Amino acid sequence: MKTTKKAVVSGLAMIGAAVLLAGCGAAPESTASSAAAGASNYLPCMVSDSGGFDDKSFNQLGKEGLDQAAAELGSKKPIEVQSQAETDFASNLSSLVDQGCNTIITVGFLLAPAALESAQANPDLQYVSIDDTVDQNFDGKTDAPNIKPIIFDTAQAAYLAGYLAAGVSKTGVVGTFGGMNIPTVTIFMDGFAQGVEKYNADNGTSVRVVGWDRAAKDGSFTGGFEANDTARQTAQAIIDQNVDVLLPVGGPIYQSAAVAIQDSGRQIAMVGVDADVFQTDPSVGSLLLTSILKGIDVGTKDAIVSAGKGEFDTTPFVGTLENEGVGIAPYHDWSDRVPADLTSKVDALKADIVSGKIKVESYLAG
Repeated sequence: MKTTKKAVVSGLAMIGAAVLLAGCGAAPESTASSAAAGASNYLPCMVSDSGGFDDKSFNQLGKEGLDQAAAELGSKKPIEVQSQAETDFASNLSSLVDQGCNTIITVGFLLAPAALESAQANPDLQYVSIDDTVDQNFDGKTDAPNIKPIIFDTAQAAYLAGYLAAGVSKTGVVGTFGGMNIPTVTIFMDGFAQGVEKYNADNGTSVRVVGWDRAAKDGSFTGGFEANDTARQTAQAIIDQNVDVLLPVGGPIYQSAAVAIQDSGRQIAMVGVDADVFQTDPSVGSLLLTSILKGIDVGTKDAIVSAGKGEFDTTPFVGTLENEGVGIAPYHDWSDRVPADLTSKVDALKADIVSGKIKVESYLAG
């Protein structure tokens, strides 16, 4: 497994620059489909990762974008199927093909191999891959001409969250853990750690990050994306190291982190991912310092509206701070605990990343 992971990360790093160039420039490629016959006959579909559509995170955002697009188009009601495990991916995709879907959205990095197999077997259908370029041979190109990737350089936004976390920490220790050691999870953790490093360099401090080792490219992981006791115990192990800001990365696992925080009896801030978790799950709102945002709903909606109008565009979309595909959420209940000068510094960092003055490392960075 370690060898496979290294190969995936290496390949993704090689294609990063090529994908960014494709996302920023060249004329879009279009593929014809039955969608062009009219939006009212158009059927968009989606298959989730194992987190499910009620994860208050990336699966839910994908579904929201799909539903919004269908409403705008006046298309047929979307078919949305949930995966309970990776073993469901292929059969779920086959089911959607059999039901006459015109465009199929796959939500999550782990779905890429199954998406590619389905796309190659059904070249007249359109596929949208959220969180992966579907470049299984690592040549810098999506492996099928009927797949549109929607990906996000979340390291940029996580960098801001890491700087912010270091600035509000009283113990001088912040932490993170993830669902699985895959690039779309660790990109958050690594960007977060880079932001902490920047804070230390700017302020002569020594805030530590536990749960992620940048040099080893490894850290604390639950092994999946479920809110369960394993996730709670993983969060507890991080909290026990005197952490007072915690970033859980992996859909619903934040719910287990929230339980561990509440059980600790300490004031520990949590950083959400993908959606503004303060809005999607008010039950944990008081814990949230901010959330690291991915515009999955917007990217999905735009792709499906175009497809439904017969203008399917396979050019990869790469979300960045510059195009507002990624960002950080408002501080909400934590607003009065974040010093004004820290807010100003975070805003200045964002401007420096957008301008290129600051380079945030990630497998998607050019």
